[in-house]
Amino acid sequence: MTTTLPTPKVLQPANWARPRGYANGVVARGHTVYVAGMIGWDAQCQFLTDDFAGQVRQALLNVVAVLGEAGARPEHIVRMTWYVTDKREYLAAGRDIGVAFREIIGSFNAAMTAVQVSALMEDRAKVEIEVTAVIPD
Repeated sequence: MTTTLPTPKVLQPANWARPRGYANGVVARGHTVYVAGMIGWDAQCQFLTDDFAGQVRQALLNVVAVLGEAGARPEHIVRMTWYVTDKREYLAAGRDIGVAFREIIGSFNAAMTAVQVSALMEDRAKVEIEVTAVIPD
């Protein structure tokens, strides 16, 4: 007997506090889409802003554009890894990042990790976001 899992299903141990803005884990079944790290430049590889939240907004738009090439949508995202060059700047922009995230990605929960790094490959980049998505069978 085969069990079909809803896609995606958040993994939340019963005795753990609920995380805010992400999930501790996600399980999904379907076609997997891997999106390389997207930074805050436009389709012509030009930065339109040095504002942290503005770069996040553009990086998220870039993620959605790449997902679309596979027929995937933001709600198919199961994992996100954010690389930020300045933890304090990331935290200070939290409200604007949240607005952009809800507008572009939605309010679902993906397993997420954020890491501060000393630099990204593009000197003006302040954030890089990589994504794994699963399109349900």
